[in-house]
Amino acid sequence: MRLLKILILLFINSNLFAQQNWTNLINDDNLNNWEIKQGSAEFELKNGIISATSILNTPSTYLGTKKEYSDFILEFEVFVDEGLNSGVQFRSAVNNNVPEHSRVYGYQFELDTNLKRGWSGGIYDQSRKNFFLYPITRNEKGRKAFKNGQWNKARIEAIGNSIKTWINGVQCANLLDPMSANGFIALQIHNITDQSQVGKKVMWKNIRILTKNISKHISDSSDYATEINNLDNILSENQIKNNWRFLWDGKTSTGWRGANIKTFPQRGWAIENNILKVLASDGSESSNGGDIITIKKFSNFELELDFKISKGANSGIKYFVDPDLNKGNGSSIGLEYQILDDRNHPDANKKFKVLEESNGEWNFHKEGFKKNRTVGSLYDLIEAENLNEERSKRPVYPETWHRARIIVNNGHVEHWLDNIKLLEYDRFSQVFKALVEYSKYSKWKNFGQSKTGHILLQDHGDEVSFKNIKIREF
Repeated sequence: MRLLKILILLFINSNLFAQQNWTNLINDDNLNNWEIKQGSAEFELKNGIISATSILNTPSTYLGTKKEYSDFILEFEVFVDEGLNSGVQFRSAVNNNVPEHSRVYGYQFELDTNLKRGWSGGIYDQSRKNFFLYPITRNEKGRKAFKNGQWNKARIEAIGNSIKTWINGVQCANLLDPMSANGFIALQIHNITDQSQVGKKVMWKNIRILTKNISKHISDSSDYATEINNLDNILSENQIKNNWRFLWDGKTSTGWRGANIKTFPQRGWAIENNILKVLASDGSESSNGGDIITIKKFSNFELELDFKISKGANSGIKYFVDPDLNKGNGSSIGLEYQILDDRNHPDANKKFKVLEESNGEWNFHKEGFKKNRTVGSLYDLIEAENLNEERSKRPVYPETWHRARIIVNNGHVEHWLDNIKLLEYDRFSQVFKALVEYSKYSKWKNFGQSKTGHILLQDHGDEVSFKNIKIREF
């Protein structure tokens, strides 16, 4: 009996010690440890609940902590009126030298009542890259974690470069990213433009943070929460376990050669600071250093790489390339993930003769705009769209790193951009063969049907940079 009492006392004391390590971020009667960082919507504290009400004619408003945090575990409960978008900033800062609507920048834990999209718990890079570092596109269980019309329990673990999130006990994000090591935490009421959204609320309660003895409280990651690794030139333990490897070593030309020569080009390409760069020339196909291809051929694979375009640039990633198909001028032939500055290159809105039906016959007799040469498209065949959201494709910005992802599994092919799916197709299907028949590729027999082929990075005469080129084979 005495031993049982001792064990109970030890359990109680250890539990109390664990609880004492947590700090409540909501005081009983004031918001003295918080301050408005941006915007003019009002926040109030009542009965332990912080609430914010949406108003017109203000940028998104942030109520932030006066204190900054680096490594931490943050827990809170949140209620978002349906129709609103909100978030919780962390490791964030303020830039007073930019317009007010974009002064707060840093990581944002997404809170979105659009359950059809289901990206709550994702990580948005607010007012910096201005796109999702971790959209919930590859985690079906995580997409269903947030519930409208109720309080939702949220958790953020930010430890070193690792950022993980949970909603209602379901893991949503699993991100490795080096951009921010510390900053304030802030509660967001998003800007609105619709009168019908005026007066809607976001409410938070039981906000607490742990900054000591964190290692004892770290949660295990779930397999369904796909890891996204934004660390340069590093394969994570998870990637190594799943047979990822670098396709380019970041320092030499090992494993690559010119498409039409047996060695790596002596000009037109530069390798520096773990970046592989096509140098600008005259904007024409393969007229300077020329395309480069992998020495090895590939069949079923998942390819990821980061690319950065200069303004107005054109390039591409090709796969199932056969360099013997085109020995003349221009680029080697293969299926192409288009890289393009859609806003500044004419190919994005180029006029072509388009196919139109008339009296049961199909003819090229009407001029229109083809979109299958925009970024992420299967060049000249299938237009890239946004298959994960009810909105148009998110933009690619010059001088900003973006991520291309190509999956090939037998006939099934997918193109992804910044972890958002753009298109999918079956390269052995009748539909695909029909598309080829009415494209520039019709003169090459069995185009896109090869069992294996090289992977190619294109020289189109514009400066384009590549890094973190990695692959795993199925």
